[in-house]
Amino acid sequence: MAQDLYPAARDLLEKLVGFDTTSRHSNLELIGWVEAYLDGLGVPHRRVPNADGSKSNLMATIGPAVAGGAVLSGHTDVVPVDGQPWSTDPFALVQKGERLYGRGACDMKGFLALALAAAPELAAANLKRPVHLAFSYDEEIGCLGAPQMIDVIARELPAPAVVVVGEPTNMEAVNGHKGIATFHVSVTGREVHSSQPHLGVSAVMEAVKLMASLNALSARLWDEADPASPFTPKGPTLTIGIVHGGTAHNILARECHFVFDLRTPGPRTPKEIIAPFLAEAAELDRTLKARAPEAGVMVEQRTDVPPFVPERDGVAEAFARRMAGDNGPPRVVAFAAEAGQFQQAGFSTVICGPGSIDQAHQPDEYVEVSQMQRGAHFMRRLIEWASET
Repeated sequence: MAQDLYPAARDLLEKLVGFDTTSRHSNLELIGWVEAYLDGLGVPHRRVPNADGSKSNLMATIGPAVAGGAVLSGHTDVVPVDGQPWSTDPFALVQKGERLYGRGACDMKGFLALALAAAPELAAANLKRPVHLAFSYDEEIGCLGAPQMIDVIARELPAPAVVVVGEPTNMEAVNGHKGIATFHVSVTGREVHSSQPHLGVSAVMEAVKLMASLNALSARLWDEADPASPFTPKGPTLTIGIVHGGTAHNILARECHFVFDLRTPGPRTPKEIIAPFLAEAAELDRTLKARAPEAGVMVEQRTDVPPFVPERDGVAEAFARRMAGDNGPPRVVAFAAEAGQFQQAGFSTVICGPGSIDQAHQPDEYVEVSQMQRGAHFMRRLIEWASET
């Protein structure tokens, strides 16, 4: 009788949650631990690091170097816990009833733990198809790490048949997600005493004009959304997430910075959607420079993650449905992930992993034990599939 993979996955999840891999930190301690774990199984692996070596993707192949395998992809980084009212230590896995609490338990170290729990049996089996592990960095701040690793997979590995991105989907196959682009806006003014506003430029007050335009654009996007769209919300969404500016109530602010994100299902690109805003920002830049040469506006796009588009007769979707025992309707999600990047590189891709996005990024983030058990069944079927002639 095949061994239940859940107990091993739970132990591995406890270990993974214990590494604080908040995106602002390095993930190398976790990567090194996973490498040692794979070394113990005789599984070869390689790093694909960032430019300064402070973070790294990790790739490993279990089984023969032949085409037609499966990639199990997940990110190692997590979002911050700063200011969140956690009732437990976020970096220590705690079980309460049928829930496992900890930062990343849901998004998405649960899937990494399941993949690693399957590794010993995969390594010991006479596999006919390879299973590739692809663990990335900096997904949470714009899917920054995966593209370099995807390029290595495309250039150097025998072509895999499917890619499974294990974001939390309640272990149900998802065949589409929105793209996301993030923009950093910097407004520079001229500091003067607030009793003499005619002599200066308030960066905050000028930035408010731009934020008001974005707020109006957000409302229009909502109103103009295609009612037939499968997404919830149906159309593009725009939100301002960070605002900083000013030094005192009686000083006209010299600087104001804000960041917004734009999530798009396609086919319109982010640049198309915000073209009127960019024109407004350019005009305001000219106006401010006329008042004070040092003043101005700069808009910088920081990230651009492509949408993941449903594939006609998608091979990866059919594969995930078979592994998960999923006969439900087609599904898409509003969050962005690395699936669009894999698809853009030519790989048939699906999203399927334990947990719900409703618990991701929250205080007291958790994954249901039943979800991890469903994931364990998925990995059991994966082992059987990789061993089939």
